[in-house]
Amino acid sequence: MSDHYPFVNEPLPYEYDALEPNISAETLHFHHDKHLQAYVDKLNAVLAKYPALQRLSLTELLRIPPRALPPADRVAILRNAGGVFNHRLYFDSMAPGASGMPRGDLARRIAMSFGSFDKFRQRFSEAAASVFGSGYAWLCSDRSGRLFIAVSANQDVPDGLPLICIDVWEHAYYLDYQNRRDEYIAAWWNVADLAAAAARAG
Repeated sequence: MSDHYPFVNEPLPYEYDALEPNISAETLHFHHDKHLQAYVDKLNAVLAKYPALQRLSLTELLRIPPRALPPADRVAILRNAGGVFNHRLYFDSMAPGASGMPRGDLARRIAMSFGSFDKFRQRFSEAAASVFGSGYAWLCSDRSGRLFIAVSANQDVPDGLPLICIDVWEHAYYLDYQNRRDEYIAAWWNVADLAAAAARAG
């Protein structure tokens, strides 16, 4: 994955139609090739002015205290770096044939943190549905290894180590579900790749 300037919009890790009928090929074409590409292009454009920032990875960019970023372009850097990071994790949070179920240590940690997988799934879905306007719901791990659910607005990135996320901007689902976000969230679980989340959790 291209993790330094100039950033590249890497191909999806599956075919465009691989997540159907849950998420259509048309949606993935627009979401990945248009929306994510725009964030990549805008991030490269703003970083072209700042050679010192070009040496940083995407994660390092997002960890810089905002006050340390150039004031004139602080918002553009954070929004577009967040847009690239969040979209990459979202697309990597899904896979064709994914079971939507955790295994091994992640399954144990989910049960410890939320009581059961079913309770976690319910709380995560409720969090995703609760996002006002545009944003994401996340499963994250803190420094002690405790799991927690977070929501973020627009392209903000949550604290902690993100393990999996669902994008609830309308462009993520409107072609397939119109304004029925709850149906999209339910369908997302059919392709949610908890095995990838377990790998990120370590």
